[in-house]
Amino acid sequence: MAIQTTADQGFIRKFNTAIILDLLRRFAPLSRAELAARAGLNRSTVSIIINNLIEEGFIQETDLQSSKVGRPGMLLTLNPNGGFAVGVEIGVDFISVILTDFIANVLWRERVFSNPEDDQIHILDCASELTQKAIDIGVEQGLRPLGIGIGVPGLVDLKQGKLVFAPNLRWTNVPLRLMWSQRFDLPIFIENEANAAALGEYYFGVARGKDNFIYLSAGIGLGGGIIIDGKLFRGSSGYAGEIGHMTIDPDGELCGCGKRGCWETKVGPRAVLQHVRNILVEGTPSLINELSEGHLDGITFNNVVDAAKLADSVAVDALKDVGKYLGIGVVNLINIFNPELIVLGGALSLAHEFLLPVIENTVKESSLKPPCEHIEFRASGHGSDACVMGAVALVLDDILREPMFLQRAP
Repeated sequence: MAIQTTADQGFIRKFNTAIILDLLRRFAPLSRAELAARAGLNRSTVSIIINNLIEEGFIQETDLQSSKVGRPGMLLTLNPNGGFAVGVEIGVDFISVILTDFIANVLWRERVFSNPEDDQIHILDCASELTQKAIDIGVEQGLRPLGIGIGVPGLVDLKQGKLVFAPNLRWTNVPLRLMWSQRFDLPIFIENEANAAALGEYYFGVARGKDNFIYLSAGIGLGGGIIIDGKLFRGSSGYAGEIGHMTIDPDGELCGCGKRGCWETKVGPRAVLQHVRNILVEGTPSLINELSEGHLDGITFNNVVDAAKLADSVAVDALKDVGKYLGIGVVNLINIFNPELIVLGGALSLAHEFLLPVIENTVKESSLKPPCEHIEFRASGHGSDACVMGAVALVLDDILREPMFLQRAP
């Protein structure tokens, strides 16, 4: 019986500490009295938690409260120097690594291009070398390492930390957590890149304060991160959010996953580029020719966006066509999940000024009215950094929700 009581007390202490940390993340600076009131805890309990967190270096006292009746209290915030987190994104054709402090201020970053045709070991070695570089910089700044988050473009087995299938990399069953753990003696978090990006927007981006939203991540492929009641929705096996592989056209183009007519074949940057090339090969004049120096195979998505901003009709029409197909898929998501916000991320966020109006109009025309009455549409707050910031959020989220350092307390 005594053992059960101790376990219960430990759980309650951890739960209450997580509440305090999350309140400071969202609303700091706050006084002890304000924390007690918001958390619904008594002052003595809050004081014990605060003292422990200060001792651990996760929070700090700042200025005295002002404009308050009675004795002013010291204000508390999360301590930027509480430690550092490393975020890694292994994309289809790039690797991005970022180093942040405990409140996600960016201390260092590096992004390098990679070739998806390269050997898997070569790509992973490059990613781990960049990770080591980030750790070395963090340690040099006198900060303690908190963990490493890794976002990858595919299905992830969360329990094993394994990349099960990445269609656009053609990787299967890669034991990433095991591999990284063998090199780095730190907590390792592996997550689908769209899920990680959604968490990044929830913590640090345009979705702060939004507990029900869907993040659309478009790069080489198309993924989705779904937040329900403030938590990532992962499904029964952890594979939820593969919205890019919804079948839109059963007789359509072959997708990287091996099926035909997936949504991502209609709306990803590759679909835009293919649309543009088909028009330009017919001799249609366009600024895109100048921006790509006349090389059809060298046209980039950025070329198309730049041309659209200069009112080039070929570029604008291509983006509107993609916006229409995006809207069709978003209608289905809204009818199923009834989110309060849709966030457009990844490469497509670069063209949000052209895509979002078309998506909104398509939704208004085709969605059931009640689910879309109050929905918002926004571009990602972090753009191409959404996933790597989300990888950082994986580390910080674990500490804020499950403060494991309490296990060391007497």
